[in-house]
Amino acid sequence: MVKNMKGTGRNPLLMAKELTEMVNNAWEDGSFYENVTPVTQDLLRFWFSDVFCDIRNINFHEGQKQAILNIIYLHEILQVNNVKDLYLKTNPEILQNMDINDLEKPKYQHPMYGVKMATGTGKTWVLNTILIWQYLNAREYDEGNFSKNFLLVAPGLIVYNRLLDAFLGKEDENGERHFESSDFMDNQELFIPENYKDSIFGFLQSSVVKKEEISSKVTGDGLIAITNWHLLSGIEEDESFDSPLDAPEKVLQNVLPISPGRTAGNSLEALDNQFLRGNVVEYLSKLNDLVVFNDEAHHIHEIKKGGEIFEVEWQKSLNKIAESKGDSFIQIDFSATPYTATSGKNKVKHYFPHIITDFELKTAIQNGLVKMIAIDKRREVSSIKLDFKAEREGRKVVGLSEGQKIMLRAGLAKLNILDEEFKNLEQYKRPKMLIVCEDTKVTPLVMDFFKNEGLNEEELLEIHSNKKGNVSEKEWDSIKQRLFNIDKYENPRIIISVLMLREGFDVNNICVIVPLRSTESSILLEQTIGRGLRLMWREPEFEDVKKENRQKILVEKTEPSNYLDLLSIIEHPKFMDFYDKYIEGGIIAEDSDGPSSNRILGDMITVSLKDNYDSYDLYWPKIIRDSEEILSKNELSLNNLKPFNVSLEDLQIIKGEGGEEFESQELTVKTKFGRYNINSDLFSAESYNEFLSKIISTITSMLQPVGRSQKEFPLMQVNNAELAGLIDEYIRTKLFNQEFNPMVDENWRILFMSEDSIISHIVIQVSNVIYRMQNNVDVKDAVVKKKYFSDVSELRMRENYSIEVAKSIYERLPYPSNKGGFEKAFIESCDIDSRVDSFLKINEYYHNFATITYIREDGLLARYYPDFLVKIGNDVYVVETKSDKDINSPNVQSKRIATLDELDKINQLKGMDRMDAKWNYVLLGENTFYRMNDNGASIKEILDYTIVSEAKARGYATLDNF
Repeated sequence: MVKNMKGTGRNPLLMAKELTEMVNNAWEDGSFYENVTPVTQDLLRFWFSDVFCDIRNINFHEGQKQAILNIIYLHEILQVNNVKDLYLKTNPEILQNMDINDLEKPKYQHPMYGVKMATGTGKTWVLNTILIWQYLNAREYDEGNFSKNFLLVAPGLIVYNRLLDAFLGKEDENGERHFESSDFMDNQELFIPENYKDSIFGFLQSSVVKKEEISSKVTGDGLIAITNWHLLSGIEEDESFDSPLDAPEKVLQNVLPISPGRTAGNSLEALDNQFLRGNVVEYLSKLNDLVVFNDEAHHIHEIKKGGEIFEVEWQKSLNKIAESKGDSFIQIDFSATPYTATSGKNKVKHYFPHIITDFELKTAIQNGLVKMIAIDKRREVSSIKLDFKAEREGRKVVGLSEGQKIMLRAGLAKLNILDEEFKNLEQYKRPKMLIVCEDTKVTPLVMDFFKNEGLNEEELLEIHSNKKGNVSEKEWDSIKQRLFNIDKYENPRIIISVLMLREGFDVNNICVIVPLRSTESSILLEQTIGRGLRLMWREPEFEDVKKENRQKILVEKTEPSNYLDLLSIIEHPKFMDFYDKYIEGGIIAEDSDGPSSNRILGDMITVSLKDNYDSYDLYWPKIIRDSEEILSKNELSLNNLKPFNVSLEDLQIIKGEGGEEFESQELTVKTKFGRYNINSDLFSAESYNEFLSKIISTITSMLQPVGRSQKEFPLMQVNNAELAGLIDEYIRTKLFNQEFNPMVDENWRILFMSEDSIISHIVIQVSNVIYRMQNNVDVKDAVVKKKYFSDVSELRMRENYSIEVAKSIYERLPYPSNKGGFEKAFIESCDIDSRVDSFLKINEYYHNFATITYIREDGLLARYYPDFLVKIGNDVYVVETKSDKDINSPNVQSKRIATLDELDKINQLKGMDRMDAKWNYVLLGENTFYRMNDNGASIKEILDYTIVSEAKARGYATLDNF
């Protein structure tokens, strides 16, 4: 049983790199897409196609996309059977440097995919998409090794409850969960194509079971079982202990026969738990197929005791569950630290052999997906020889050492500086500090220390965990309400624990970490840092200043200009070797001088309304229909639908004979010969209805955010049944200017034979009909909603790229940091022109109601935001200052023609609904502005000269013509 293990080293990362290159090549050349199921094609198109990505506010980042693509490629295209197969089908030579016998263990004899992603980069989103992909394929196809049964295994109560939040919805104050607040509902625009929503939502709401319900609750079409690993191990989460001296009763419990009684080890509850574990494993073992997701999977590595190698109980249970399933058991492991490390001076990391993607912390930091990290090195810490362990008398902890007190004061000072500055920018964003203690007996001493420093009970949160950082059910019940939405409240400011809930603690506002606990474990150190990596300042207006900061720290190696999304770690001497490796790798920066108040926020400021803002207030008139009105069939007419530009006769010739075509090919020299056809009934009435449904889904997928709450509603409110009738009638009678029956002589093939042209033609034609219908509002009967810009009471902007103004509702107006000189000059000219009554720079993130809808070249709806609104006397000017190079492209022309249409409708309104002014559309070129401005022209003269007519929008080649 004893053997010398060669280990894996970094070889799994090499395999993952080569696999990623293989996948990306297949994605680029189109072979990936061609070799997956139609359902998978639908999902990939929805998740990653520019057609959908461009109209969403959220999308997958490169690390998430790579993980999703790699798993699908391995499963559907390479069809790997086990872990060794991963290497055989990517680069078998890597196995020369590994212990190949180790890969023959039972736990590696099924499809197994390890996802290595840095903490805070959204592993749960990858999990969600893989579950959707598996379920929808399993629902449609008997073959392909897909499953409707899922087991989600969490390392502890925190991650377990996070998964319940994702699938069942977040708990309210009464402990009830509401599906409307689940991740799937919140992010449905990203996860689920329209035509699959009913299936996915039905599955989620009927098939999720909590850990105590596994094997007993009746589910719908499949199973989503969520548990923590303790259930599979047959123990309670708070039962772990380090040595017999820590818990002698546990030794007796393991030696003496178990019988019901009143002690902890022999209670009926403990017996029930062990019985339940047996039932759960037995139940899951009997399923024909299963996909297991292990969240924070570094917990299931092997352990070595007394020279012998053991599997943890969690893995033993998984082995039993997988035993009868073969490759119908699929295991997907997620971890930021999927490795074991050797002991001794020269530590070696051995990565799990089934890692198939590697999204590193360094890449995540460089891309701005997580916080940057800075080590606070204080002179008093580095120069005075102090003890950084708690003071003890024997084994008894009696007090904090001077070194620990210095670290805590340094952390508190940093927290106070950040808190004072952050609330000036955003009162609801308050930084938090995490204290990681060396021992459970140290946490109350830290609490007492902060109280002596003047903090009160509400500012502190003490987490009572065991020595391994796990929290019991009882403790979780007592703290979860304080942890719930902790980012949104001023208190608690400081969180104190032994290991701070090592995984799943999704707090965005951790800005300072004080690691009082010293450790030799690199995994523990990485997990400690991981608690503070999640972004705090996620709003788009901060991206520019954060990007500049990354340039300063990561590229120029200079001091940060601000502390937005910068995690500060108070230096612990024992961690310096670990820190040095990260500093050398460009992941961690040093901050030896400490922050001054003018460096915390950089030049980010909050600008409010002026006291006399109402003198300069403007509004955007929104012409809306009655909320109950939908498009009727009488309005949806074939009259404006144009036929396809290729005749049906020519398309019939291209289609060729009916049936499925086969061709023989000789095996060795690949000679092709002997084409033949067979009859097939691939397309049915049901297939045609699904085809219509997908077209409707594509047409109606555009969403419009309303207000800063980012709630979204479809731009096009249509009766889907009547819209399907219109499309069907169009296809059968007008698409080819003659009668066409897709169900006869396999005519349906014509619709798919040139999908980019025929289907796109249908989408564009129908979208135009709906767009014209929704914009053909009789303004005499229209309901007008005035959206005042002053409803947005404050803006955040960069002080260095903004200017004080007199004739606007805000004290300052921003301009772009990159090539923003033109807009700055325009703002200055408007402000000093005596004829200008009021003007405003439209910010699409805040003033998202000031938008115009237009139809893109591909038939989908898009949104356009003008740059400025200027009021001069009885004229309002909607101004665009962007220097578009492709002014003659169809999309740019459509955008401008749509703007003219919108302003024409506004000008038909009653004067009281349009500020008693005529609305004009202006396309202002940079050269034109500077030339006329230098020659003394007024702003009104410049704007009048550049007013856009429809003829100009369609026919002029450069902006200088305006």
